[in-house]
Amino acid sequence: MIMFILMNISILFLFMKHPLSMGFILFIQVLLISLITNITTLNSWFSYILFLVMIGGMLILFIYMTSLASNEKFKFSWKILFTLFFLLILEMFLIFNFNFYDSTKINNLFMNSISMNFNKFFMFPSYLIMITIIIYLLITLIAVVKITNFKSGPLRQKFYENTLTNSISYHKNY
Repeated sequence: MIMFILMNISILFLFMKHPLSMGFILFIQVLLISLITNITTLNSWFSYILFLVMIGGMLILFIYMTSLASNEKFKFSWKILFTLFFLLILEMFLIFNFNFYDSTKINNLFMNSISMNFNKFFMFPSYLIMITIIIYLLITLIAVVKITNFKSGPLRQKFYENTLTNSISYHKNY
């Protein structure tokens, strides 16, 4: 059921044109993928870390989009609504005509094999690579923080500071 919702949202993503609505759909997709990952693996921390990393990246995208496309209007399209409604009816028809008993057995075997593969990922030979990646990301984070110039400031400028300094310099000249 979560996969059907994820497919609908992925198709809906193709019709979106506004950056904030695309970000919202991406947020819902990350949430659903984290839920699926939590269900398939025995450890929930992997889905938690995935969710936190994606949300951190989306916060940066949100800051860029609000500074670049802050005044765009949302346009509602009936074409999107009809397409989504048609896909929903088609999926409901497929769900009710599908035999879930055989699918459940295959799904259980698949889930067990996935959980075993994730356990192998964090065992002896592979955990050294994982620790190396974690240390590399930490060093990269520290380097990026040191490289950035605090005087350059954010992408979005504060106009009230510019007007205040301009008015002060204007009054000093007279």
